[in-house]
Amino acid sequence: MSNKIILTADSTCDLNKELVERYSVVTLPLHISLGDNMYDDWITITPDEIYDHFYKTKELPHTAAMSVGEYTDFFQKYIDEGYDVLHVSLGSSLSVTNRSATLAAADFDGRVEVVDSCNLSTGTGLIVIKAAELIEQGKSLKDAAQELRGMVNKSHASFVIDKLNFLAAGGRCSAIEAFGANLLGLKPCIEVSTAECGKMGVNKKYRGKFEKVCIDYLNDIVTKYGEVDTARAFITHAGCNEELVENVRKALVEKNIFDEVFVTRASCTISSHCGPDTLGVLFMTK
Repeated sequence: MSNKIILTADSTCDLNKELVERYSVVTLPLHISLGDNMYDDWITITPDEIYDHFYKTKELPHTAAMSVGEYTDFFQKYIDEGYDVLHVSLGSSLSVTNRSATLAAADFDGRVEVVDSCNLSTGTGLIVIKAAELIEQGKSLKDAAQELRGMVNKSHASFVIDKLNFLAAGGRCSAIEAFGANLLGLKPCIEVSTAECGKMGVNKKYRGKFEKVCIDYLNDIVTKYGEVDTARAFITHAGCNEELVENVRKALVEKNIFDEVFVTRASCTISSHCGPDTLGVLFMTK
């Protein structure tokens, strides 16, 4: 008889407290180094505190994955309690979290399976929810992991950014590029490539006020792919104003495509790279 499975994920899956409880997920926080201090994502620091620090000092944090030893200790706790562990990680092209978790899992004789989501934010969160459903269906650890690996290319993550200040400060675009984009009112749409384990690239550049851009982006992204998995979609943002988020939510609900539409805040790790005025619509295809 197989052991009961516990589902774990990196905090960058961006599932809120309600969804973590609903799907019985244990999340592991990535580390945030800011100034002389080390914090745990969403545990001892919030995205808004990072923004406040940046506006005062122009200093962005450094993010760090859990070490192999930290993953080993974490997995060991649940193995000792009689569980097998199914862990969904941040995309391997984006962080060493997957490598650290995979190396740690090798010590547990097949009782820990690590799935590379090849994604970030609720692009990973969508895979985590699928994992919870497979566990609920009674799938074995290995079967659930194998099925999940076949699903990662069906999780679509993208987002639009109002201003490129944080990308420039983090070295992800030049100050000149950021100045030019901001001056011209360009808002890039960044898409995650699951084929490249989470690498990101600019898909399209919108122009105009961010409120209108978000609706234009929504209309484009929900018609871009093949047959949509209508179970759920996420609107995940890094600190946009409530009215804008609500307008996007209403526009998505009115399309009557998805059974559930969730709104979540991006984690510190994600937010520190893109800045507050960033919004994505994320969902899966069949």
